[in-house]
Amino acid sequence: MNETEWKALIGDWPGVASAVKWDNDLVFTVSGKMFAVFCLHGPHRGRISFKVDAERFLELTDQPGIAPAAYMARAFWVSIAEPDRFARKKIGEFVQRSYELVRAGLSKRQQAALNDAIKSDLQP
Repeated sequence: MNETEWKALIGDWPGVASAVKWDNDLVFTVSGKMFAVFCLHGPHRGRISFKVDAERFLELTDQPGIAPAAYMARAFWVSIAEPDRFARKKIGEFVQRSYELVRAGLSKRQQAALNDAIKSDLQP
């Protein structure tokens, strides 16, 4: 997957922003909280990282191609060095679940603001 495919996968989910950080990574956030990282350059180019359910962390990291994410494993983040080994639909499910987990961890005020934004987008 490339940067354009990543942006298309995530689309315009409520509250999502993206920015290049640490010179190499395209970081996706919801209300300022990271939920996915795509490495753009360097030796880890193409690697993706995202948050998973705590209950699934060990199950997922036992699978070939999925490892605990550097510096973020304690927060139940995993990393996939070769995303093309997985179906795009599966990657999409992982990233959407990461978004949902991070969004659920936002303050009630932040969640309400996102819900209000969704409602205003739906009105004609």
